[in-house]
Amino acid sequence: MAVTASPIMARLMSSAPAAISLHSTTRFSPKNLSSKLSLSSFSLRHKLQPKSLRFTTTTTTKISATISVGDKLPESTFSYLDSDGELQTTTVSDLTKGKKTILFAVPGAFTPTCSQKHLPGFVEKSSELKAKGIDNIACISVNDAFVMKAWKEDLKVGDEVLLLSDGNGDFTRAIGVELDLSDKPVGLGVRSRRYALLAEDGVVKVLNLEEGGAFTNSSAEDMLKAL
Repeated sequence: MAVTASPIMARLMSSAPAAISLHSTTRFSPKNLSSKLSLSSFSLRHKLQPKSLRFTTTTTTKISATISVGDKLPESTFSYLDSDGELQTTTVSDLTKGKKTILFAVPGAFTPTCSQKHLPGFVEKSSELKAKGIDNIACISVNDAFVMKAWKEDLKVGDEVLLLSDGNGDFTRAIGVELDLSDKPVGLGVRSRRYALLAEDGVVKVLNLEEGGAFTNSSAEDMLKAL
């Protein structure tokens, strides 16, 4: 015997809200699911996306050395080859006693910044510096005397600037300005940080020390401004 729904029951069943369905098309429709996934992906990418880094030449780290303004320079011996190729030596006392002397250091002879800017700048400005009372200008590098002579000849440097070898790095260590470049593929090893200082009778009056091999405040122009 066939069972038919009463008219009242039929009306109730046909008018039942779709919300009672166990599988709500509104909640799980592909369109809405895709939209939610897209928004979630965008949010995740936005959170994980690395921010671009800004680089600056300024630093909050204080650049320091064993030596500082007001200190007396430690005694040390430098070597050089004279015009006849004979090995000569000079000392910190020889260079500074009763004199105003500028000592500037480079990380290495024949290296780009040292050869193109630092040393040539002091050669070019040597007359101006000496007109302001400077007696000696010397460039120091942890290179041997033969390399320093070859560098001098290559750049056609005359008597304007003395090129001195701190071959074993004794003076460099004594004033605390070592620069360890052992991890660099060019094989520089331990050298000197770049700096320029003014000593009067052996006492440091101006010390412009660079971060590593940077070249920002140790030029001849910077020393002229300091005089």
